[in-house]
Amino acid sequence: MPSDADEGGLRALGAFIRDQRRDASLSMRKLAEAAGVSNPYLSQIERGLRKPSADILQQLARALSISAETLYVRAGILERDRGDVDVIGEILRDGSISADQRQALIRVYRSFRAETARGAEVDEPDPTGQESSEGDRR
Repeated sequence: MPSDADEGGLRALGAFIRDQRRDASLSMRKLAEAAGVSNPYLSQIERGLRKPSADILQQLARALSISAETLYVRAGILERDRGDVDVIGEILRDGSISADQRQALIRVYRSFRAETARGAEVDEPDPTGQESSEGDRR
């Protein structure tokens, strides 16, 4: 029998999935079909009665156009990196903007993260101690 904490976590995960489904204007039947699961099974997940596998979470994430990582963290399968703020999760929880707007913000956020990561590689000092970029010469 699951503990109270497990049950609370399952209910929270189910509520999050239900909120994302509603935000995407999908019926339970449409989401179940898109994710390749049965309607009753999805209903049990949304009500916190069933714990979905990582594969099912990935299928649901794909059907909802959200990050599978966000669902993994919420399901307790994956821990957040370094205790950082879950920016994508926070964007996904923001009910004041549309699903399309949330996805646009996530794309911009990910592009900024990728750009910053690329910049960190470029900004690392040359181990020879020589300046290598034209912009550094004056």
